[in-house]
Amino acid sequence: MAGLGLLLEVLNWTGSAAFALSGALVASRKQMDPVGFILIAATTAFGGGTVRDVLLGRSAQWLGTPGLALMVALLALAVFFSAHRLERRFVPLLWADAVGLALFAVLGAEAALDEGASPWAAILLGMMTATFGGALRDVVCGELPLILRKEIYATAAAAGAALFVAMTLLGMDRGLAVCAGMAAAFLIRAAALRNSWSLPTYRPRPGRDYPD
Repeated sequence: MAGLGLLLEVLNWTGSAAFALSGALVASRKQMDPVGFILIAATTAFGGGTVRDVLLGRSAQWLGTPGLALMVALLALAVFFSAHRLERRFVPLLWADAVGLALFAVLGAEAALDEGASPWAAILLGMMTATFGGALRDVVCGELPLILRKEIYATAAAAGAALFVAMTLLGMDRGLAVCAGMAAAFLIRAAALRNSWSLPTYRPRPGRDYPD
């Protein structure tokens, strides 16, 4: 279990870094100052996990790891001084977001299972952990959240979380389940980005005339 704990810790730092970068890239598109960069990066990195922890009735996990907040701030400042070198910032933003989505979908579900949540609740909390930070980022920055766009986004997070939960319930190696769930979430999201996949959208139909 010590090996699994180290793996989860590394993934948590990696996911936080990926989401911090995506948040800072949005801040660069909005031409914010350094404080704005840090705030948006932190919102993206910690928003989903904070919502999960509140629903699980525990203190936000990142508050007990000051190094995470420092890393997020340093990455935000690094983007502030280097984002101008990227000609198309939206593309790396999407891929950084995809990495964070895949990692946090499984980490969120894993944390929920550890707290005794049901499988369905674990999948839901995994999806929320993966998507709510980005949603808060986009709302604060005045953009339509990715989760509401015509893209396969939350679906990829839910699929990764569901695979992890299913493999865990079947008694498979926890580390393997973590890696499989993350890979599934990332590959689904990556395929959607590469091929412009989306779920069917609602098509309005003419209203009916009803007699008085």
